[in-house]
Amino acid sequence: MTRQLTDAQTLPADASHAALVGRVWVPGPKGGPTLVVVRDGALHDISALAPTMATLLARDDLTQALSSAPNKPLGPLADWLASTLTHGPDLHHRHLLAPNDLQVVKAAGVTFADSMVERVIEEQTRGDPSRAEAVRGQVVALVGDDLARIRPGSAEAEKLKGLLIEQKLWSQYLEVGIGPYAEIFTKAPPMASLGTGVDVGLHAESSWNNPEPEVVLVVSPRGQVVGAALGNDVNLRDFEGRSALLLGKAKDNNGSCAIGPFIRLFDDRFGIHDVRNTVVGLNVTGDDGFVLDGSSSMARISRDPLDLVTHAMGPHHQYPDGMMLFCGTMFAPIKDRDAPGAGFTHHLGDRVTISADRLGGLVNWVNHSDRIPPWQFGVGALMRNLAGRGLLG
Repeated sequence: MTRQLTDAQTLPADASHAALVGRVWVPGPKGGPTLVVVRDGALHDISALAPTMATLLARDDLTQALSSAPNKPLGPLADWLASTLTHGPDLHHRHLLAPNDLQVVKAAGVTFADSMVERVIEEQTRGDPSRAEAVRGQVVALVGDDLARIRPGSAEAEKLKGLLIEQKLWSQYLEVGIGPYAEIFTKAPPMASLGTGVDVGLHAESSWNNPEPEVVLVVSPRGQVVGAALGNDVNLRDFEGRSALLLGKAKDNNGSCAIGPFIRLFDDRFGIHDVRNTVVGLNVTGDDGFVLDGSSSMARISRDPLDLVTHAMGPHHQYPDGMMLFCGTMFAPIKDRDAPGAGFTHHLGDRVTISADRLGGLVNWVNHSDRIPPWQFGVGALMRNLAGRGLLG
C-alpha cells in the first residue's frame, strides 16, 4: 500500500492560529537536527534562537521570542512529509524528527478507567489474550465500568480497595489507578523518540500488543507546562501481563515511542484548559483490510494533568532539561481481529493515526524493532553536531 500523508492530516484544524514548533533533519556537511516553526504551511529554521528544543522551551520569554525570531525558510511542509515517507530517517535526506530532544520522556500509567480495567485483565490473564474476554466480564461485574468517578486517594477509593481485597481482585494497577500515588515511569531516554511519518517498532517476540494514543505534556525545567503534543506509547500487552517487572521490556524498545507531529505552545488561544478537554482519535488501518476507529476525551482522566506533573517532577525529582509527560492512554483497543474473542493485536504494516483537532495528526506504520533503523544519534552525537555547526555558545 502506497504511503501518503498530507498537510491536512498533519496540522491542527486551526493551524493558522497555532504556535507550532518542531525539529527536522537537514542533510549536508553543515546540517543536522534543526529547530523549526510552522508558518503558513511551511517550515522555517529558528536555530538562531536556540540550539535545542530543551533550551528553547526553558526560555521565560518563549512566546515573545518566537514571534520575533530570525528565521530561514526551509520549504513547504508537504515536501518534508513526502521526503520523510520516501526515505524514512535516512541522514542523507531531509525528514521530520520528533519535536523533543534532550527532555526525558516520562509516562503516567493507569490514569483512565477503561485502560485501568484492561491492565487488570492483562495481569489476571498473565498476558494470554484468549482469556481476556472472560476475565473482562468478571472484572466489570465486580468493580463496574465507571471508575472515572472515583477520585484517587479518596475515602471512597479506600472503601473500594477494601471490597476488592475481600473479593481477591485487588491489583497493582488498581493501586496506582485509585490509590494516592500515580504510576510514573520512564518511557524513553532523550533523543530516542520518533516523529510522524516513519515506522514504529514492536518487539519481535510479542504476539499481543497495541498502540496507546495519548496527549503528551511539554514541561519546562521549572515544572511549568508550556505546550502539548500527541504520542503513541507503543505497548506489549503480553509482556506486561506476564509480570509488572517486564514493564521496561513492554514499553522501551527501538522505535517504541512516537511524539508529534509538532509541539503546540501555550498562548492566549491554547492552554491547559484546552488540553483537559481534548478528544483524541485513534485509527488503525491494516493491509489485511482491518479498520479500527475509536476516540476518548481527556475529560475522563482520573487525575488532572497538572497533578500528574507534580507526581513526576518537583522537590523529589528535577529535570534540568525539561520533561515530556505522556498522560496515559484513554483508549484500549479490544476489537477482535484474528479470531472471535482474541481481541486486538497489531499486524506488521498497520497504519496508526492518532489525532486531535487542535494538535494535528501523528501517523506511523508498524514494524518490528529489529527491522527498523537502529537508534544511533544520541546526546553525544547531537552535541558534536551542534558544536561543529557553531550553535553552542
